[in-house]
Amino acid sequence: MNNYKLTIIGLVLSIFVYFTSVFLELDIFKYILIALSKIEQLRFDELILPFLIFGIFLALDARRRIKKIKLENAKLRIYKAMLSSSHHILNNFIYQMDIFKITAEDTPGFDAKTLAYYEDIISNTSDQIHSLSNLSSIDEYSIRTSVMSA
Repeated sequence: MNNYKLTIIGLVLSIFVYFTSVFLELDIFKYILIALSKIEQLRFDELILPFLIFGIFLALDARRRIKKIKLENAKLRIYKAMLSSSHHILNNFIYQMDIFKITAEDTPGFDAKTLAYYEDIISNTSDQIHSLSNLSSIDEYSIRTSVMSA
């Protein structure tokens, strides 16, 4: 129904104009011709068609821009939802991995280099998540570079 909102408004307005002209016995076409003849006397008639063409294309361009903005906003909302979910999953994973770290630290003779390597991996992963969460422009290049640089 929402897709045909303007069509319904146009239909209602057309029916209103029709019944108004029938019940009030108005000759709307005659009034339009009188208005057009006055415009012709004022020499504005040459401007009507160019303004009409310009107005149609202006409206079409505005409609196209609005659709593009809505699509970009929808993509942005989806990206943020996906990022938030990924962030949640990765944080849960990191917290669960801390159990293994605590166990490794409590195990006598466990290699300290392996624990240091583990800390580097966790730190790098956290930095990448943080970098992805703070992008200023959301496009493929920005996403790839933020992960590579972190």
